[in-house]
Amino acid sequence: MVLAPELDLVKKITTPAQQKEVDEYLKYVESRSEIDRMAEVKKITGAFTGAYAVNPFNGREIPIWISEYVLAGYGTGAIMAVPCGDERDHKFAKHFKIPITNIIGSHYNGEEANPTKEAILENSDFLNGLVMHKAIDVAANRLEELGIGKRQVNYKMRDAGWSRQRYWGEPFPVVFKDDVPYAMKESELPLELPPSDNFKPSGNGEGPLANLQDWINFAPDLKRDSNTMPTHAGAAWYFMRYMDPHNKTAFADRKALDYWNQVDVYVGGSEHAVAHLLYARLWTKVLHDLDYLNFDEPFKKLINQGKITGDSRFVYRAYIAFTGDTSIDYKLPQFFVSKGIVDAFTNESIDEIQYKNIKEKYLNFCRKLNPTSKKLPDDLNDLSSWDFTPLHVDISIVNGLELNTKAFTQWKPDFANAEFILEDGKYICGSAIEKMSKSYFNVVNPDQIIENYGADTLRMYEMFLGPLEQSKPWNTNGIDGVYKFLRRFWNLVHDQTGKFKVSDAEPTRDELKVLHKTLKKVEQDIENFSFNTSVSEFMICANELSSLKCNKRAIIEPLVIALSPFAPHICEELWSLLGNKDTVLNASFPKFDEQYLIESSFSYPISINGKVRAQMEFALDVPKEEIEKAVLASEVVQKWTEGKTLKKVIVVIGKIVNVVL
Repeated sequence: MVLAPELDLVKKITTPAQQKEVDEYLKYVESRSEIDRMAEVKKITGAFTGAYAVNPFNGREIPIWISEYVLAGYGTGAIMAVPCGDERDHKFAKHFKIPITNIIGSHYNGEEANPTKEAILENSDFLNGLVMHKAIDVAANRLEELGIGKRQVNYKMRDAGWSRQRYWGEPFPVVFKDDVPYAMKESELPLELPPSDNFKPSGNGEGPLANLQDWINFAPDLKRDSNTMPTHAGAAWYFMRYMDPHNKTAFADRKALDYWNQVDVYVGGSEHAVAHLLYARLWTKVLHDLDYLNFDEPFKKLINQGKITGDSRFVYRAYIAFTGDTSIDYKLPQFFVSKGIVDAFTNESIDEIQYKNIKEKYLNFCRKLNPTSKKLPDDLNDLSSWDFTPLHVDISIVNGLELNTKAFTQWKPDFANAEFILEDGKYICGSAIEKMSKSYFNVVNPDQIIENYGADTLRMYEMFLGPLEQSKPWNTNGIDGVYKFLRRFWNLVHDQTGKFKVSDAEPTRDELKVLHKTLKKVEQDIENFSFNTSVSEFMICANELSSLKCNKRAIIEPLVIALSPFAPHICEELWSLLGNKDTVLNASFPKFDEQYLIESSFSYPISINGKVRAQMEFALDVPKEEIEKAVLASEVVQKWTEGKTLKKVIVVIGKIVNVVL
């Protein structure tokens, strides 16, 4: 059984023999944040309390441990470990050499946990022979029969608060009298926010509206609420107001609501599910039940765009359990060890001389910080006593994986006197792909990218990263490809001196084929929200037109229109250079013509005894006999068939020619 270390019960049940070990472990846990404890699934730490719990069914004693992976605020703060069925329990038991009872028979191989619920139970007393998922009810019933337990169902409700302590937001249309709220009369609505330039908190726990006492206490014995409604109170139904925005008698006329109906597509992050979407559905269903709407769902289609994840960097701060002079405030050193050396500690593969130097440096640092202390950290010779806490570090002071240690000491006051253990003269950071967040210090400022490459490159590269609905790591390694594409597209209508040059000549069929193939693909991709493949198609198009040396207006102009939603700045410039007076944003999207996509010829692979030796192009209406005659007369086939007997020639129109010898 494992308890959360911070439970008061731990101090009550710990035996004298285990007191020192538990106290040391509790000091270690105090240095760890709850986020660190939840995130580090690979780290295994804990301490035995010396106490035992008694199994109420069979009287068996169960050892009680404490570990940081159990949290006091989650559930009861205690777990009954089943190592053969839970990976974290399994690693804990293996690490501390705690015997593992196999209750799932052949489903457990002794090396890794199996979370199956379909196993036939063994070593489980009165539950033996039952399928695990059915045994849960049997065990619960037995507990109730014996009077030692009570069945209970817990619910976790996801909701968003309706009240906010801030100025912005709709004020509540209620009036308080003797602390009882009463709804305002309809004739008194709408209740509008009072003018103010003081948005600071009131200082008494209320929002900034509390600063406006004349508005709050507007009449004797009457007062208004100092809170406002949240953003989603009003914003969650605005799409209905868009249908009839100038209506002064209703939120929207029924005719307008019936005409426009539901929103076709809603694009938003998944985090909106418990805010905007939740309340959009609430308003819609309430208004539908009141017969104001003929639909009870607000949106026909929902698209959750994936997150752009960041490439985080970590430094590793050393921590050693310390039992020393408690009469003084012992300062722990800001001592950071490079990633490769941390791995060597973890794997117990660190060089003995190197370890001796690190240990001495750590001790000297402790002496420097605590000159009056007579005791230093214990057990430094035991590698397992060293612990390394990963801390997020600002990516702006990391070059690749190498930390700028000088910038790091200037980053936060706590790190001003930090000491570093380097590898090959460098401090190498750890890395992980995580949510891009200010708290992780991995947010990328786009200003530098825009300055170096332009806003169009940034826009298109974000689309090019991957499918819209998938999370994608931010990585600028491929940004050059997008930048080169835009430059190549620009160069289609500019000569080597940079002079604008466009031809009014009639395009060839090959050029029209490239244009209409691109228009068809991009139109389909936009309809499917597949913007990354649209960018790929534009790149292919620019390459093919460059090979054809095409700078013809009839080809370039429709492409500029098609590209403008993706790269509006360069397209607006090109649109103007092409002689158009209006903005490209007002141009109609060009239609593709299927006739230019029908192939008139085919490049046949020429196989000799099943191996492709050449390619030959023929019009699709050329008869088999003529293809066979031309293939046999070709120089390549003559070379491979010289002196050999021809058995037959197989011609499959539009696919392949095979010469069999």
